[in-house]
Amino acid sequence: MPKRYPLNPSLQRLFNTLEVDRQRLLEKVSKLSLEQFNRAAPGKWSTSQILAHLLTAERLSLQYMNKKILGIHDAGNTGIGEEIKMVLLKISQRLPLKFKAPKAVIENTPLYSSVRELKADWDKERAELKGLLEKFNDTQIKKKIYRHLRVGLLNIQHALIFFREHYFHHWPQIKRLL
Repeated sequence: MPKRYPLNPSLQRLFNTLEVDRQRLLEKVSKLSLEQFNRAAPGKWSTSQILAHLLTAERLSLQYMNKKILGIHDAGNTGIGEEIKMVLLKISQRLPLKFKAPKAVIENTPLYSSVRELKADWDKERAELKGLLEKFNDTQIKKKIYRHLRVGLLNIQHALIFFREHYFHHWPQIKRLL
């Protein structure tokens, strides 16, 4: 079992930003009726489906990272190549491009009947994420522990940045539905 450390200031800052964004989003969608929360245009996702997708992507990433941290001492460090990949990934998330959701995310995305139910699951996932972050000492935050489907292995900071960028990628959809 990996040791727990005081949360690295960089990881704390990234986590806090993620949480602020999530709380603001949940506050907005909590004002929707159940019908509005689950309404979708033909061939489009509902607010419920978009949020479930974001949550599932984080959940599966967290499961992967929880396994990888067990062998963190054998993981290599990220470098300039991963920083370039991360910049390109961020750009791709900000452009109005459509990407097919990974099969694993689609197959593992549950249906939520209410904002309250989704929030409860997301709260649990975020608590687990914070627990994972406490397993990183300052020398380990550059270790390749997060796998992104398109760009490969990245570090824990990249994972948190991607979670936020993924949110921004889906924000226009959510905004239209609100």
